[in-house]
Amino acid sequence: MPHTHHAAFESFWDSAVLILAALIYVRGWVRLRRLERDDVSGWRAASLLLGLFFIWLAISSPIAALDHQLLTVHMIQHLLLMTLAPPFIWLGAPGNALAHGLPHRFVEEFLARISRWSPMKLLGNALANPTLCWLAASATLIGWHIPTLFALGLQSEMWHGIEQASFLTSGLLFWWPVVRPRPTVSNWSEWPILLYLFLATLPCDILSGFLVFCDRVVYPVYFGAPHRFAFSALEDQQCAGALMWTCVTVVYLVAGTIVAARLLAPQNSHPYSFPISDSQLSVASHTTPQHVEVV
Repeated sequence: MPHTHHAAFESFWDSAVLILAALIYVRGWVRLRRLERDDVSGWRAASLLLGLFFIWLAISSPIAALDHQLLTVHMIQHLLLMTLAPPFIWLGAPGNALAHGLPHRFVEEFLARISRWSPMKLLGNALANPTLCWLAASATLIGWHIPTLFALGLQSEMWHGIEQASFLTSGLLFWWPVVRPRPTVSNWSEWPILLYLFLATLPCDILSGFLVFCDRVVYPVYFGAPHRFAFSALEDQQCAGALMWTCVTVVYLVAGTIVAARLLAPQNSHPYSFPISDSQLSVASHTTPQHVEVV
């Protein structure tokens, strides 16, 4: 019972944080629309809210409560946090909307100091490196599916939270070079992003193929779990692997198609992978006397 109360409290806290983030974003989005100087389209707001909803499904919904009983549900969590939520969040161009949704004094005094701190600038440049983004996502995916670390995440609430946070963080890193929510100075062209997406499928294919075709249960912790939906532990493992294989392939294929179409468009004189306009990402200096651009 204490564990149940703790889980319920964690779920409530996570939901409250996500709702607060959504309210701050919507407040900033409304303010930007009233200024009539930034064309922050409604679909962008819907995209970010959908991304937050995917995060809620993964960590706080009734579905999330089944992750200790079914590997398939655990895999759904990973896919929501790493593959589905991040691109929708970046497509929402959250930087300026969140900045305008927060109190002006907070933005001026706190975020301005962080943005001027040299180590943070260096860190931001490093994290925007596609190679590092790919390695971080691949290492996170493979690492947390090593049986020892996987069991640790299920047996400890703290490590389970770290696991979920690492999936979301690495997912955001991975999708940054693809969506590019903020134009950055870079010495790499846009075409390699297609290879970037293709190579990203390889770790997923290896892991999912192993789970599907392995003739033994890789994670013994599910042996003692209730067999819901008439699934044996091995069938549950095969279903989880097939789900990952299919979902990742479809999502990356769709992303690659959009990137290719964008690059091949004749009118594309400044080929970002997705159509992100500068006016949606920075507000003219006369909008606020001391505006700070926040990513």
